[in-house]
Amino acid sequence: MLTPPADLAVVGAGILGLAHAVHAVRRGLDVTVVERDGRAIGASIRNFGHICATAQAGPALEYAALAREEWLRLGELAGFEVRQTGTVVIARSAAELAVLEELAADRGRDEVVLLTPQGVRDHFAAAADDVVGGAHLPRDLRVSPTDAVPALAAWLTDRGATFWWNTHAGAISPCTVHTSRGDLTAPYIVHTTGHDLDRLFPELAEAHDVRRCRLQMLEISPPGDVRIAPAVLTGTSLLRYAAFAQQPSAATVRREIAAEAPELLEVVMNLMLTQRPNGSIVLGDTHHYDRTPFDDESVADLMLREGARLFGTGLTVRRRWRGVYADSPTTDFVTAAPYPGVRAVAVTSGIGMTTGFGLAATVLDGLL
Repeated sequence: MLTPPADLAVVGAGILGLAHAVHAVRRGLDVTVVERDGRAIGASIRNFGHICATAQAGPALEYAALAREEWLRLGELAGFEVRQTGTVVIARSAAELAVLEELAADRGRDEVVLLTPQGVRDHFAAAADDVVGGAHLPRDLRVSPTDAVPALAAWLTDRGATFWWNTHAGAISPCTVHTSRGDLTAPYIVHTTGHDLDRLFPELAEAHDVRRCRLQMLEISPPGDVRIAPAVLTGTSLLRYAAFAQQPSAATVRREIAAEAPELLEVVMNLMLTQRPNGSIVLGDTHHYDRTPFDDESVADLMLREGARLFGTGLTVRRRWRGVYADSPTTDFVTAAPYPGVRAVAVTSGIGMTTGFGLAATVLDGLL
């Protein structure tokens, strides 16, 4: 099939691919996006919709700051809701509270607002009795990924971007994406298929130790029809996000969890939640790095146990799903140049929604 050339070809219509397309369209480029499915169905819609900017460190913090402004701008332009309700971090031990106090000292009390137990309940009324304090991170955002991602694709289409849905990209060579619908030519190509980096670029995946991280996530009924405006993080989150994990007291938090509930560390739990517009609560998550098609039901039971402890009541599951994203123990981001004019880009730390728009702007600055 003969196709007109594009200025930029993007492989992958997840949030990272869309972010590159947004920045390219804004720069006046003719963009074509190739996506193997009929719509985005991967990690970009199977997540919490949490733009967790404050908890990042290093380059991720810089990308997150850029992405935060982009989310606010695009919510207005593309017509999806961006909630500026922040994040509440619940502390249930003195060590957990100490981590939040240390981060507040680093960042300032306008970015990390320390909370009393009652202050936590003002944001999260369902909090159980074991809360000793917490923090509100007011700069964090929330979106509904199942609304935002298709809205972005529609907005791009209205501005001239072309989408090749249900199209497999089988190979990339300089200036050409070889697809199941024919060759797409473009002087610039960005490959953004996340954990499938190894399908077309196995050497790059090996060089950056990219592996698949498998998550278990649950959607639960809101106990007592509770409404929760912010995202909610807990003590296990203090070990997952760099800004928390680098604080001196984080080591004490890890020792406490290892002594009291080592099974949480075994499944690399990050107990957190957000509430969907329909009231359902997304609860998760655990992290598994073995290549297996099977999910252990005991892991879901563990999440429900910890969720019930958080709410102080039993929980009812509405839906459950597996998430998969690219992970690397050596880097948070892959931005490689396998050929002139080609970039292979992946967020390898589970923070694509938080950082993708900032990363994409940087990649295009170097590519174009």
